[in-house]
Amino acid sequence: MTAHLYFVAPGALSDDMAPGAPVVLAGDEGRHAVTVKRMGVGEQILLADGEGLVAHAVVAATTKGELTAHVREVTRETPPAVTFTLVQALAKGDRDLQAVEASTELGVDAVVPWQAERSIVQWKGERAEKARRKWVAQAEAATKQSRRATPPRISDLVTKNAAAQAISATVAEGGLALVLHEDAEASLAQVELPSAGDVMLVVGPEGGITPAELDAFVAAGATPVRMGATVLRSSSAGPAALAALLARSRWV
Repeated sequence: MTAHLYFVAPGALSDDMAPGAPVVLAGDEGRHAVTVKRMGVGEQILLADGEGLVAHAVVAATTKGELTAHVREVTRETPPAVTFTLVQALAKGDRDLQAVEASTELGVDAVVPWQAERSIVQWKGERAEKARRKWVAQAEAATKQSRRATPPRISDLVTKNAAAQAISATVAEGGLALVLHEDAEASLAQVELPSAGDVMLVVGPEGGITPAELDAFVAAGATPVRMGATVLRSSSAGPAALAALLARSRWV
């Protein structure tokens, strides 16, 4: 089984760390490793700084809620030439959180919460930041589960106009923007991916994307695409499309 991964404090790791250098895992991560996972002396562990560095280490000592590990080697995750951004509409029943979790495990680089016109869930006032923090926590947990070095960036909530601006900026920089839509003529399998840049994938809520939203996104440079004859839920559409695209890029 792959060693468990935990996040250390910013600056705790460096590219030039010598073998045997000690790293302390404290706080919530340390307590989880010691009291929940019951990590013991001699076990292998992965420590990530959330910015691409991963220390392959061995647990040297544990105390209540904290452990010290000795570094064996430090590696840096190479940034991919093509990145993927999921613009995920808010959805009821935590289906949006399910999409964040699965997309993170698959390798999404950024997630943008979108207040779609047909979203039943509403992020307003203090609820907005609380809900966003929940997405961040879900992404971090999925990052550790999938042994990724860097969690996806979770942006602030956007509405239609801000989402359209993000699409326009992505296309202007040589990237690609796709909108999943059941009535689209183009197939996702036929889309030509860029050799570099960002691929933005827009997923609507359970009630679907409105004609006004679709028009705005297309005007900004997005291409509507379909995945097949079936209609997927908001929780599974994004991860399914990401898997299809990643299979043609990073997974080859």
